[in-house]
Amino acid sequence: MLDPKLLDQIIDVAAVAAYKSSLFKGKGDKNAADQAAVDAMRTQLNSMRINGKVVIGEGEMDEAPMLYIGETLGKSDHPKIDIAVDPLDGTTLAANNQPNAISVISISEEGMLLQAPDTYMDKISVGPNLPNNIVDLDENIKNNIKNLAIAKKKNIEDICVCLLERERHNHLIEDAKSLGAKLKLISDGDVAGSIFSSLKTSEVDMYLGIGGAPEGVLAASAIKCLGGQFQARLKIQDDNEIKRATNLGIQDFDKKYYLDDLVKGDVIFCASGVTDGELVSGVKLKDKEYETETFALHYSQKFFKKVKKTYQL
Repeated sequence: MLDPKLLDQIIDVAAVAAYKSSLFKGKGDKNAADQAAVDAMRTQLNSMRINGKVVIGEGEMDEAPMLYIGETLGKSDHPKIDIAVDPLDGTTLAANNQPNAISVISISEEGMLLQAPDTYMDKISVGPNLPNNIVDLDENIKNNIKNLAIAKKKNIEDICVCLLERERHNHLIEDAKSLGAKLKLISDGDVAGSIFSSLKTSEVDMYLGIGGAPEGVLAASAIKCLGGQFQARLKIQDDNEIKRATNLGIQDFDKKYYLDDLVKGDVIFCASGVTDGELVSGVKLKDKEYETETFALHYSQKFFKKVKKTYQL
């Protein structure tokens, strides 16, 4: 079990990264916004008394100078923890000063998070208090919507499905429309999109579609804490991705992952707002300080709330 004292420190990691990234919001440079968050996260994590290993990062060592998969962080021999990060989920959103850009991190005990390569992942998620496997990654969208409507005692036209607005999802969008279901199409922000399905405050009943594998593991961390359901499968594209997945210990490329395959044991998840959004508010600058809002979750402590903190500039 993770030490509950780690939660405050992980909130700080996400919050400081969100602030540094927010300095570039609306400036049209998504790479600069992302790099600012990466640098801040790395500095914060290296200041902690942990022995952390990045299992979900900005890519492999030859691709990312910081927060790469396999990088070790912290200034102690223990506790040994796995770290998953998306320093800026929604880089384009931040660059254009649009809603729902967030800085995201989750941690677990050593060996408890799936080491997923930076490739695509097919995903489906729904919220808590539903029969097990009420939706299925291998079922068509129409049947999933119908089954979910029955389980939630809703009319089909009241079921809301969230997807990334991508050409690859056109057939899913058309099928949902043909049933009369509602759609919530998002341009970016794969992590937040998945989480929406598990929030009582969100209209989203189901999230599905193909997005990033790293974002899938991060979303699964939050959904586990919220009691929702999540299924996923890697979408390996070529020999290079096969090699990268194999190097991370993945042998079955067609495996359907359930929540406990992706996130085992205890987990802490934090997402801080860079820009205002449905999940959290963005960074607010004041005279000599800034305020952040973080969606903070700790599975074993049954802790989930939005935490506002003020930091000195």
